[in-house]
Amino acid sequence: MSSLAVRKAAPAAGTTPGTAQGPPLRHRIAFVPTLTLLLGALYCLLPVAWVLIAATKSGRELFSTFTFLPGSGFTQNVKDLNAYRDGIYWQWMGNSALYAGLGALLSTAVSALSGYALAIYRFRGRETVFGVLMAGVLMPPVILAIPQYLLLAKADLTDSYASVLLPLILSPYGVYLARIYSSAAVPGDVVEAGRMDGASEWRIFTRIALPMMVPGLVTVFLFQFVAVWNNFLLPYIMLSDDEKFPITLGLFTLLEQGSNTPALYTLVITGALLAIVPLIALFLVIQRFWSLDLLSGAVKS
Repeated sequence: MSSLAVRKAAPAAGTTPGTAQGPPLRHRIAFVPTLTLLLGALYCLLPVAWVLIAATKSGRELFSTFTFLPGSGFTQNVKDLNAYRDGIYWQWMGNSALYAGLGALLSTAVSALSGYALAIYRFRGRETVFGVLMAGVLMPPVILAIPQYLLLAKADLTDSYASVLLPLILSPYGVYLARIYSSAAVPGDVVEAGRMDGASEWRIFTRIALPMMVPGLVTVFLFQFVAVWNNFLLPYIMLSDDEKFPITLGLFTLLEQGSNTPALYTLVITGALLAIVPLIALFLVIQRFWSLDLLSGAVKS
């Protein structure tokens, strides 16, 4: 019988026999960052949920119903927003698309050229130039807003589309990202091989280096587009004609008028909700090319 008896497992080292064992320590530690991420996601998504629900409420429902209870006035809010001042809201949206699209495109092109040059070429003062760019990354935009206004005022360019676009072309953070990505993605041996084959520097950049840099440049474009789309301070200082306002400044003027006309609050909330849609659409479209380029960027060349 002793050979058929089942022997009990010996208790783990460092534990007392007969006591219940809790979850492993690593599981308890992993729970803390998970909870932190969930709280952070809740903190970020709660305002979005409020805007989404508040946009469905009429002016009467907005101030008389529970905060997260959907209303029945979304369609009418969109109609009122479309009719406000002959649809100036959509002109503000078009202005934002112009500022963000063209500004991000030009900024990405400048960042690509500058980052590639700082990463590939060796010249005196290169690190000094890069240090100045890093200082620009750390400098708050509010410090540069007034000097930029004074410079553009001297050139008689204030209250124009150029006054918003020109300061956005050079992005120190974009140049920094482009340099870091160029250093990692463009091998020096490939550049030297192109030179030995007789290719010009411009041809090496456009035909060899640029396809390798595409994933990083997509990131630069996305960051710059979102930054310009959400930019408020620069247009607020530069522009006085409300027909040139971007969506951020246009909604701000509506919000100011709402203090005297509460009915405009529903237009502001509905307009804020619709202003998020292009950013979501852009991210979904770019994410597809982003994933593809991360897998095939070096193969394209």
